[in-house]
Amino acid sequence: MGIGHIQTKSHDYTRHGTVTLFAALDYLQGKLISSIERQHRHQEWLAFLKKINKETPKHLQLHLIVDNYATHKHAKVKAWLAKHPRFHVHFTPTSSSWMNMVERFFRDITVFLRDGSFCSVRELESSITTFLALRNAQPTRYIWNAKGEEILSKIRRARDVMDAQMEG
Repeated sequence: MGIGHIQTKSHDYTRHGTVTLFAALDYLQGKLISSIERQHRHQEWLAFLKKINKETPKHLQLHLIVDNYATHKHAKVKAWLAKHPRFHVHFTPTSSSWMNMVERFFRDITVFLRDGSFCSVRELESSITTFLALRNAQPTRYIWNAKGEEILSKIRRARDVMDAQMEG
């Protein structure tokens, strides 16, 4: 697919449902802990946190970088996190570079799934599971190419433009 391609659906397109993919990225190794769920409620999020807790060495401090979705802030989630102090949850704005890394992961899975046509949610889940297994068999770290000074310079330029607009 080229840049600017508009993806269309045929007149007989049927949506069979959606799934939620929870994924925790081990940044240093590039491996994922994941869970595919039919819903995205606090119950599923709690189950995923418990899975992370079970599948990671107990001595590690775990930093979770998540969006501001209400599920992540539910009272039962907060209570569980209070009892598991090795979990440190960081809420980030959509445009943060951490979320860009997540978007990169979703780009990779989208490319893998794009050519698929799924007749059921179960087929979709199977394809996602295959992608995750293949990726974890050969994990790859996401590495930023931008230098810190380049990022700070870009922020300074953006601030200068905003300040000029506010004055004008």
